Amino acid sequence: MLGARGAGLARGLRAVALAWPWGARGRSLALARAAGAPRRRDPGDRPPSSAGPAPLRRRLSLSAAAVVASAPRPLRPYLRLMRLDKPIGTWLLYLPCTWSIGLAAEPGSFPDWYMLSLFGTGAVLMRGAGCTINDMWDRDYDKKVTRTASRPIAAGDISTFQSFVFLGGQLTLALGVLLCLNYYSIALGAASLLLVITYPLMKRITYWPQLVLGFTFNWGALLGWSAVKGSCDPYVCLPLYFSGIMWTLIYDTIYAHQDKRDDALIGVKSTALRFRENTKQWLSGFSVAMLGALSLVGVNTGQTAPYYTALAAVAAHLTHQIYTLDIHRPEDCWDKFASNRTIGLIIFLGIVLGNLCKEKKTDGTKKNTDSRTEN
Repeated sequence: MLGARGAGLARGLRAVALAWPWGARGRSLALARAAGAPRRRDPGDRPPSSAGPAPLRRRLSLSAAAVVASAPRPLRPYLRLMRLDKPIGTWLLYLPCTWSIGLAAEPGSFPDWYMLSLFGTGAVLMRGAGCTINDMWDRDYDKKVTRTASRPIAAGDISTFQSFVFLGGQLTLALGVLLCLNYYSIALGAASLLLVITYPLMKRITYWPQLVLGFTFNWGALLGWSAVKGSCDPYVCLPLYFSGIMWTLIYDTIYAHQDKRDDALIGVKSTALRFRENTKQWLSGFSVAMLGALSLVGVNTGQTAPYYTALAAVAAHLTHQIYTLDIHRPEDCWDKFASNRTIGLIIFLGIVLGNLCKEKKTDGTKKNTDSRTEN
C-alpha cells in the first residue's frame, strides 16, 4: 500500500515539474490528472467513441462530387465541365427517355434493359457536350455571375481550344451510341444536335429559353419509343413530349430564380424574370398541362391503375413543391429544382408497374390484333 502511494506521489511530482513552465493553471491540471481526474474535453474535441479510436484514413464517399474531387487533378476541370459532380441535369435528361422506353415495352414485360443502359450512357455524354457548348457560349457571362464564375472555362482552368477538343471527343462517343440504334432513330437523334447547339443563345434573345430547353431535354421522349418500335407513334410520343416540355418549364423556371438578380444586371433573359411574382401561377398552369398530357398518354397506351396512382403522387409532389417554393431564396430554389428527379422516377415506376399489370400478349392474341389491324 505504501509502495502504491509512493508511486502516485512520484507521478504527481513529475507531472508538476513538467507543467511548471505553464503557470498555476498548468500545475493544477497536472495534479488533477495525476490524481486520476477525468480530462476536460474542449468544445472542438470529438466526443469519445465506445468503438475505440477513430481511424485516421478518410471516409469513402460514393457521391458524384466526391468521385470528381478524388479524380486526378488534370482531369477534374473536364469532369466539372461535364457537370459530373452535379448529376441532377443528367437525370432530368435521361428520365424522359426511360418513360418512352417503358411505354414501348410489350404488355406484361419489363422495359428493354439494353436500351435503358444505352440511353443512360448517351445521356451522360450529351449532357456533358451540352454543358461544354453552353459554357463556351457563356464564358463572358459566367464570369459576371457569382454561381457560375468558378466554372472551368470562365475560371481559366480550360482554354477555348481544349474545350473544342473535349467537345469533339464527347460528340464522337455519343455518335457511337447513336449508331447502335435503327436508321429512323439515328436520323431523329442527329436532328436534335441543332437544338443542343442553339439553346445557349436563346437567353440572349427571348424570355423563354426554358421552352427551348424543354424541346432539347425531352427529345428522348421521341427517341426512346422509336428505338424500340422502329418509328414514332404520334398518339403516344407527341403528348409525352409535350408533358416533358411542361415539366422542364416548371423545374428550370425554379432553377432560373437562383440567378435572376445577376441575369437582370448583365442582360440575360429567363422565364424567372418574365414571370416574377406570378411564378407560382404559371408553374401551376404548367403542372396541369403536364398531368393532362400524361393522362392522355395513359389512355392511348391502355395504362392500368399503378400508372394513374403514380400520376396522383406526382400531382401531390408538384402541389407541395410549388406551394412551399420561396423564389427569393436560392437555396430553396435549388432544393425544389433537384427534387424533380423524384417526380421523374415516380412516373417511370408507374409506367413499369402499369405495364406489368397489363395482360401479356400470347401468340394468339398477337395474331388476332394483327388481323384486326389489317382489316
